[in-house]
Amino acid sequence: MIKTLLLGIAILFIAIMLMGIKVFFTKKGEFPNTHIGGSKAMRDRGISCATSQDREASNRESLIEKIIKEKV
Repeated sequence: MIKTLLLGIAILFIAIMLMGIKVFFTKKGEFPNTHIGGSKAMRDRGISCATSQDREASNRESLIEKIIKEKV
């Protein structure tokens, strides 16, 4: 039982180290940016992710706010 647990932990540790070789052992190691906004081709097409679109929409003025500003 203990041998199986230790073997599993060792295999998990080795797998994590192999997946992160570039991140752990290079000076400017970073995980790859898989965000839609990180892709130049998507930005060129004007495509962004839902989170970015929600943030932009929440920062916009609503129609009611625009009408109130015009009356004042």
